Amino acid sequence: MSDNDDIKTDEVRELPSNETWPAGRENTANILNEPRELSEPLSEVEAKRAMFRRSRRGFIVGGAAALIGIFGWRWMSNETKEMLLRGTFEINRLISESLYSPKRLAPEFPPDKISPERVNGMLGLESEIESNDIYVSDPGISEMRRVSLAQIKSLPRTEIITELKCIEGWSIVVQWAGVRFSDLMNYVAPGKNIPEIRDYASLSTPDGKYFVGWDIESMMHPQTILAYEMNGKPLTPEHGAPLRLVSPLKYGIKQLKRIGAIELTNTRPRDYWGEQGYDWYSGH
Repeated sequence: MSDNDDIKTDEVRELPSNETWPAGRENTANILNEPRELSEPLSEVEAKRAMFRRSRRGFIVGGAAALIGIFGWRWMSNETKEMLLRGTFEINRLISESLYSPKRLAPEFPPDKISPERVNGMLGLESEIESNDIYVSDPGISEMRRVSLAQIKSLPRTEIITELKCIEGWSIVVQWAGVRFSDLMNYVAPGKNIPEIRDYASLSTPDGKYFVGWDIESMMHPQTILAYEMNGKPLTPEHGAPLRLVSPLKYGIKQLKRIGAIELTNTRPRDYWGEQGYDWYSGH
């Protein structure tokens, strides 16, 4: 856009909003020098007929395009469909990573916006809770370390009220309390800049039946926490007691309940739903 265009745009903004502009000098098309084509004057009946023809033509063209898309998709091979879906996942990941910043925070809500609790997903929660401890390991930094829930609760407490989004399309607003993952890393690996030496984190339930893989930048985000309270009360087993992963950066399928083990790695870890065809990154 040239400087003259900027000036003309300002002229349009300054035009009185209560005037009806004729097809003369004082209308936006003339001020901005926009190309246009005017029909001959039409009666009300003729105008309605013209609008109907154009609407019908648009509907037919749009419907034909939709049918071509549907049948084209059905005729594609499974390999082509998978390639297109994977390509879309990769584009979503690149966009999410380009927008990522530890200073870019998801919206937080007042307490009166908290939603009724909802239970969804019981993978890895079938057995009884045998221990409140979790195991944190990174062969390049230290040996496996056992961390108790009491030790975790001794770290700085963080509370957030954020939106939990399910990949199925629904969402709820939840109040969480717990410890930032970054604070836990400072506790188990003091003096280490984790994002500089590790690319991923792997988390799993104690029985190993449910597991997720995360990029380390999202794990170290200030709104990614290991929660032990939900809506002002200790976590219940169906919501991931004694400790679960929470972050408004990812869909619910990545927010592991009942954390049993955490491992840092430079190899992209397995992900339960990623192996079922879902997006490994699953950010939004």
